[in-house]
Amino acid sequence: MKITSVKAVYPSYKNVAPSWRTHFWQIIVKVETDIGLEGYGYGGGGRASVEVVNKHFSEILCKKEINDTRDIAAIWDQLYQECLPYGRKGIAIMALSGIDLALWDLVAKSEKSPVYKLIGTRSKQGVRTYATGTDIEWYADSGFTAHKFPHRWNDKSDYQKAINSAEKARSTLGEKALIMIDTYMSWNQDVTLEMAKILSPYNIHWFEDVLTPDDLVGQANIRTKVKPTLIAGGEHEFTHYGFMELARSAALDIWQPDITWCGGITAGLRIIEIAKTFGIPVIPHRGGEVWGLHLIVSSDCQDLAEVLPGTKGAPKDELWAGEPQAENGYIEPNDRPGFGVTINESLLS
Repeated sequence: MKITSVKAVYPSYKNVAPSWRTHFWQIIVKVETDIGLEGYGYGGGGRASVEVVNKHFSEILCKKEINDTRDIAAIWDQLYQECLPYGRKGIAIMALSGIDLALWDLVAKSEKSPVYKLIGTRSKQGVRTYATGTDIEWYADSGFTAHKFPHRWNDKSDYQKAINSAEKARSTLGEKALIMIDTYMSWNQDVTLEMAKILSPYNIHWFEDVLTPDDLVGQANIRTKVKPTLIAGGEHEFTHYGFMELARSAALDIWQPDITWCGGITAGLRIIEIAKTFGIPVIPHRGGEVWGLHLIVSSDCQDLAEVLPGTKGAPKDELWAGEPQAENGYIEPNDRPGFGVTINESLLS
């Protein structure tokens, strides 16, 4: 089949918290073909990456043949090469992620197969999930046995806040639950070391995104000092080239590529191969979304997927219909062709 149209759209979000996400959250990429099949992908970079797709990538892709996953990999390599002057990391790779996922969706639909079957042999059925957010009681009632809570550093009062959150999570979910903390790049080395000390009674599984993504030496230094707590990260890293630098620096215990940002499934598979060589576990960021979930069940990713339920009763933008939901702490993809979801057209106007 031949690509006839490539278009990205920034949805009309109603429930995005004011932040960089207001204008630079997730995009929808649609690829059309001459046989009537369409593929949909999910990328990052917001309004800026819409321009990358519609003004650059679409010109390269139209009239290209696309029939199998080898074609997808070749297209990935070409788009990466073409955007090198402005896009080795960040917005352009987030845009490329949307293209890549749309092509995986398209090829899977052409074979009347779910994406996970194109990736490899399925090795996982129900995948254990962890709930990221603040409504710990609701997560416990919903059957989650793993939880990650956010903690931004402002001042020394945040030490006690971290203790309070860890105590609440542990007492609510029990001694066997996995408890993690997302610092969102707000801790420094001294804070991380002190947190490891004061939170040791709560058996924190990992600290996520300590320091900045570029401080690989600092993260590598912290890793050896906070065990048994692990240092996780990688959602702000891009492509297998970027993750190779993570491997060489030994900066992280756990890699968390975001499949809608790092370069899609094509990049994700390459990242996993590097991780296998270095013996590093891979747990995709937002892995409970279909884009990561299909990869998890048919690859060497760990048997753990992140979901973001929010808070009970809070409104959410339901962008994708048919997306699997966690039940009693587990989730799995459906068997419909492609990623098995359809777009909510009302959010595209």
